[in-house]
Amino acid sequence: MLKHPNALLMMVLAFLTVLSGSAIPAAHAQTIYHINSGDTVRVTVFGEADLSGEFTVDANGRINMALIGSVDVRNLTTDQTRQKVHDAYQDGYLRQPDIAVEIIAFRPFFIVGEVNKPGSYDYVPGMNVLNAIALGGGMTYRGDEDDVEILRGNDTDRIAITATLATIVMPGDIVRIAERYF
Repeated sequence: MLKHPNALLMMVLAFLTVLSGSAIPAAHAQTIYHINSGDTVRVTVFGEADLSGEFTVDANGRINMALIGSVDVRNLTTDQTRQKVHDAYQDGYLRQPDIAVEIIAFRPFFIVGEVNKPGSYDYVPGMNVLNAIALGGGMTYRGDEDDVEILRGNDTDRIAITATLATIVMPGDIVRIAERYF
């Protein structure tokens, strides 16, 4: 018999809480991700290999596809993009197009300020500020881990977020590490 019967139950509940807390944000981030300039998407038109391909979203938020030309996908989810491409092909080209859209490469994120190698880096899903700092060669001796800001959004609608080392970084983010003053 256990000396503390509730201890095992509490440990199991704590473990499940940690698992659910880490899984939900990643899944949630996938469902709300909006395509933007620099992302690469794979569009599959089933049964029409010549119309399928990988497309990098240009600076204007567009991809160029066979027959339908330029399609504006900026700030759309993959489901919204699939529907837009479906509607464009159905409008005079294909009777019942079956379309799939997936993101195969995310736009980069940027790290600036008090890091050893500021610049543009490839985004990896699930990365946080600490991972970004590591990619940037670590903080300089003047870097302040308690003063981190993320600029998120597009050129016309960017917001500043006060961040911790555990804050999730998204594609296109600008992570700024402030200078520490003694």
